[in-house]
Amino acid sequence: MRAMVRGGVLLACLIVPAAAQSRGAAGVTIDNFTFGPEKLTVDKGTAVTWTNQDDIPHQIVLSTIGVRSKALDTDQSFAYRFDRIGTFAYVCGLHPQMHGEIVVK
Repeated sequence: MRAMVRGGVLLACLIVPAAAQSRGAAGVTIDNFTFGPEKLTVDKGTAVTWTNQDDIPHQIVLSTIGVRSKALDTDQSFAYRFDRIGTFAYVCGLHPQMHGEIVVK
């Protein structure tokens, strides 16, 4: 009986991460006028959160899909769930020299 419980627990541990991965979360940090990482690869259905750790405002703009955050002050975040496969370039709407890319597979 004990072996069956252990096996059931192991199976549950293997199933949960796969489900979490399909509707997961990932993060991008904004600091010192850069996005980190600059290029992020995620699975379809992942919510990406950008968090501003810089001491000035920044804004996330994904122009190809019409997504624009409000200006993010220090420690504020913006999240978007990527439900389409593709490559999505983005910039800071306040500092267009800042750019990044989300690759959704």
